[in-house]
Amino acid sequence: MAVANPAAELVDVIDDAGRTVGVVTREEMRRRRLPHRCTYVLVFNHRNELFIHLRTPTKDVYPSHWDVCIGGVLAAGESFADGAAREVREELGIEAAPRELFPFRYADDRTVVQAMVYRLDHDGPFRLQPEEIVRGEFVGINSVERRAVANPFCPDGLAVLRHYLAHCGERPWPTTPFKPAT
Repeated sequence: MAVANPAAELVDVIDDAGRTVGVVTREEMRRRRLPHRCTYVLVFNHRNELFIHLRTPTKDVYPSHWDVCIGGVLAAGESFADGAAREVREELGIEAAPRELFPFRYADDRTVVQAMVYRLDHDGPFRLQPEEIVRGEFVGINSVERRAVANPFCPDGLAVLRHYLAHCGERPWPTTPFKPAT
């Protein structure tokens, strides 16, 4: 259930082993860069094209960036599977159960996460959540690589995609610089 004010959502703070060590608001988690749980869902259509979307300028991390994953921060006490299904429901407007792929850790100067990565095969149509997504489209994987050089992409999502490609035995495209946020 989404909170009217996302900054007030309660999230679990975790230790290096993934155990909950506290509960804080999302706002405090972001301000203090506290480690937390989240989900990443790679959405593919029947042509194996990946759904990418432009995040709104009001997002609390990586605003106005393109993202290759649907997903987000887990609510306090929420399981990875429930969080992935909730994010798909909220962001894409569909009921679906993504398939669990692998755990994933990511950290940069903005965020520290322990996550679970999922795959969802769906052709749409989607009812995109206007508070989070400006627009979205299906693209070929190679197109993502080219676009990431010229446009700001969420670095955690690109890291998930690189790991996914390596995990599936496909050619992982090189670490390409993404356009930094301005």
